[in-house]
Amino acid sequence: MPKLRKKGDDPQPAFLPNTLRIGALCAKRKAKDVRAYDVRGLTVVADSLVLCTASSEPHFKAVYNEVREGMKEVGVAPLRSEGTTKGAWLVIDYGDIVFHLFREEAREFYDLDGLWADAPVVDLDLG
Repeated sequence: MPKLRKKGDDPQPAFLPNTLRIGALCAKRKAKDVRAYDVRGLTVVADSLVLCTASSEPHFKAVYNEVREGMKEVGVAPLRSEGTTKGAWLVIDYGDIVFHLFREEAREFYDLDGLWADAPVVDLDLG
């Protein structure tokens, strides 16, 4: 009989490759403060959250387009999204990963980093 494992015991969780990809895509467009959290066991909404900050509307659009196109290249389409590139906060739901792109003021105001402070940080190895 196969040994059953808890969701958090996976040697390499299924969400990890795409979480790392989103982090790298954000870094490619010089997004600020790129962070990812492993939220398995803390919510049923997703397995990981990726957060980053853009400093201007053109920067916001560049990061958004990079993530959207980069995920499309590997066959991952968003299930839904909220917000616009003219706004302060955009969320893209990739199923097991939820990507949050903020303007600086919105990231400070909503403080998702503080909200998920109990979640393990995913090492994105961005240098």
